[in-house]
Amino acid sequence: MKKEIMQTDWYFSTPVYSIMKTEWLKPAIKATDKFIDIAYKREAPKLKERKKILGNKDYLKVKDHGLSYHSTPINGDPGLKELEQYVGATSHNLLDEWGYDMKQYSMFFTEFWVQEFSKNGGGHHSTHVHWDNHISGFYFLKCSDKTSFPVMHDPRAGAMMTKLPQKDGTKVSSMSDQIHYRPKPGMLVFFPAYVPHEFSVDNGVDDFRFIHFNLQAVRNTITGMVK
Repeated sequence: MKKEIMQTDWYFSTPVYSIMKTEWLKPAIKATDKFIDIAYKREAPKLKERKKILGNKDYLKVKDHGLSYHSTPINGDPGLKELEQYVGATSHNLLDEWGYDMKQYSMFFTEFWVQEFSKNGGGHHSTHVHWDNHISGFYFLKCSDKTSFPVMHDPRAGAMMTKLPQKDGTKVSSMSDQIHYRPKPGMLVFFPAYVPHEFSVDNGVDDFRFIHFNLQAVRNTITGMVK
């Protein structure tokens, strides 16, 4: 009797694309220094208010623990030109590679900013998505195996509702409900904007700085960029 073999086909998987682009690392750090400096100065009133509320003794213990310093938009900065152009072109190509018909669409940045977590630790971001976008991603400037890292969650609501316990939560499987993504300086990451993600609590041991971007595919009939 012929033995039948069970066929397995995987569907509805979620792509996460990463590539090392260390050639832009030093220029990007230099270009974003001024934005981070401005962000620190902008948050100074909040620290004064925290000191007022906590009192000097408690404030000296916590300082800016838990804060994340966000820049204003960094689009168009000369020091980030190559990175910005690459992210835009690659986002379009990835959507096309993933099977979308991109002939009548062009990519536009909705957000492009840099942020740095407090050197006193505690910096983090709760689980979220960036609505009204198609591609999200990061370019890591300063990080180590002792810093915060992104955690990506299963975007399938139906799957999350019916999850069973994992045999081994330390191993990545086809049914893992979250992935701890460990970055390195110079790593560029792209993923569908519908993927929920968060950043783990930073320990304040090493500097943690990264560029975050979101892009939207817009019909050329809307933008006037008919090809």
